[in-house]
Amino acid sequence: MAAPTKPKPVLEHYYNVKQACDRLGLSDPKDPDDKRGQKWLRDGVNKLGFPNHRMAGQLLFSDSDLAEIAELNRSRRHGNSGTRKRRTRRSTPLAAIA
Repeated sequence: MAAPTKPKPVLEHYYNVKQACDRLGLSDPKDPDDKRGQKWLRDGVNKLGFPNHRMAGQLLFSDSDLAEIAELNRSRRHGNSGTRKRRTRRSTPLAAIA
């Protein structure tokens, strides 16, 4: 009986940071100089541990990396979570209390 063979790894398509931002929809097509999406993606790699690959000194993302990044950020809420109480006005002025 022959030994089982390992399946060949499938070569995925890799994207640089700008291409990955385009693919995720983070870049503004009206403003080609907008780098906010690229900064967010780089910060996510460096601070949050977004999946990535480094080859030949370049930061690259595969299709599966981008899918995982999108899933990680799919339901994340930003800003105020809605749990903070709203400030209300006093019904009586402070001078009347004292």
